[in-house]
Amino acid sequence: MELKLPPLAETGETLTGAEIVVRCLKEEGVEFVFGYPGGAVLHIYDAIFGQKAFHHILVRHEQAALHAADGYARATGRPGVALVTSGPGVTNAVTGIATAYMDSIPLVVITGQVPTRAIGEDAFQECDTVGITRPCVKHNFLVKDVNELAITIKKAFHIATTGRPGPVLVDIPKDVSAQTARFHYPDKVHLRSYSPVVKGHSGQIKKAVQLLLEAKRPMIYVGGGVVLGEASAELTELVRLLDYPCTETLMGLGAFPASDKRFVGMLGMHGTVEANMAMQNCDVLLAVGARFDDRVIGNPSHFAAGNPTRKIVHIDVDPSSISKRVRVDVPIVGHVKDVLVDMLALIKGAREKPDATALAAWWDQIGTWRAKDCLKYDRTAAIIKPQYVIEKLWEITKGDAYITSDVGQHQMWAAQFYRFDKPRRWINSGGLGTMGVGLPYAMGVKLAFPDADVACVTGEASIQMCIQELSTCKQYHLPVKLVNLNNRYMGMVRQWQEFFHGNRYAESYMDALPDFVKLAEAYGHVGMRVDKPGDVEGALREAFKLKDRLVFLDIITDQTENVFPMVPGGKGMSEMILAEDL
Repeated sequence: MELKLPPLAETGETLTGAEIVVRCLKEEGVEFVFGYPGGAVLHIYDAIFGQKAFHHILVRHEQAALHAADGYARATGRPGVALVTSGPGVTNAVTGIATAYMDSIPLVVITGQVPTRAIGEDAFQECDTVGITRPCVKHNFLVKDVNELAITIKKAFHIATTGRPGPVLVDIPKDVSAQTARFHYPDKVHLRSYSPVVKGHSGQIKKAVQLLLEAKRPMIYVGGGVVLGEASAELTELVRLLDYPCTETLMGLGAFPASDKRFVGMLGMHGTVEANMAMQNCDVLLAVGARFDDRVIGNPSHFAAGNPTRKIVHIDVDPSSISKRVRVDVPIVGHVKDVLVDMLALIKGAREKPDATALAAWWDQIGTWRAKDCLKYDRTAAIIKPQYVIEKLWEITKGDAYITSDVGQHQMWAAQFYRFDKPRRWINSGGLGTMGVGLPYAMGVKLAFPDADVACVTGEASIQMCIQELSTCKQYHLPVKLVNLNNRYMGMVRQWQEFFHGNRYAESYMDALPDFVKLAEAYGHVGMRVDKPGDVEGALREAFKLKDRLVFLDIITDQTENVFPMVPGGKGMSEMILAEDL
């Protein structure tokens, strides 16, 4: 993803550090800053007061500021911006920073710090921000000279949005934000030690194309890098041109349309039988913007030993992701969009075409796996099945909503049953698996796209981790829809305890839940309780008709329902547990 840099900005004015921060954000075209004030950033907040270049969104907890900025970035492709104070402000934000880092989301995080003379003195609300965040940022800076502030912020935006995206933190001591300097914001920045590769190696691309065209049992495996790299159109063209099966990771959903017959479903721990079995048994695997993580392939030894002749082509902008968990045969480092453009040109110009007979036999085999109907569930039950709720949500929104989720069973059901045809419509925490992200994610998305339908699929445990943001939604008129699949358990924890811990439900039962309808109403929103299958569709339709109101749908679901298929930890992707196995 390339950053379109603004024109050179040099006002000739002498500004305070705080004013420089605001001017830099204006030059970057920032729309929203998500934050929470405190002593170390009061000069910056004073500079924000009255300016009209961007909107500041006052969250109710710093973690939510990071999640909302993260959600905005995931939905738009533009960097999210958060502003928090020193000490506890920073430590509260770390979860949100780590969440974005694990999923390669571009953020610029501005933090306050105690005055430079007090750093290292255990001053009030001091913490080692650079040290604490170093493991979970792409880069961070401590600015001790106001004359370096503007160039540092330019570097932060450049690093966050180029190569493999990620969060970059700028720590600003309070005295630096008060000092003055002549404002100069560069048009572009060059970092000698940072030069991400964009174009893939032509020889490697030729090898990859040759392997793909010779494949008898091909498979295309798509990760979040295709979404982040704005390469969905090229990926879709490639899959359809070759007529090869395509699977997506949790983070890649929507990169290739789920409605296309070539899509075999999500793969991995809760992936479909057809996706996992095709991935395990293919002879040529094209991995695009994915990292073979543990939730996708399970045990790497099983993945390798189960098919030792399989050839793997791996395209990724980050060379450290290639052959990290699985040895690949043709590594290609570069932006996925650029590499796919080059591959398409070679395929279109090639005399050789895929073996139609072999491909037909491969599709027949995939059809056999598909026939297992591994996502089936009891549609006649007298209690609400969570899968049914997601299917109705997809139907009522015509598959065109932005869907955020928290983490757990509800997240997996949303991924399995809401069929995403477009990229950047599925907003969830994949790598870190952070409970509490769903509502602030929805806030960030709704601010970016105020006319779109935005629904947060959550659970009664996750929603309580950032439920205070219902207040933020009220203040800024954010009419998102909350779909709470309430099974009165920490659902995924309970499922693991049932399968692997002898039904010992240690501390997973939620026996002191609030009345979510009254709670939503207390914050000034609409609350609805749904406990009969026949009422689900009507309640969802009514909620989405209320265009200008946040609606909290508390949907009472089957406590015993589990997510299937499931690959147990440490097992291989062909060692799935299906509902019929129990």
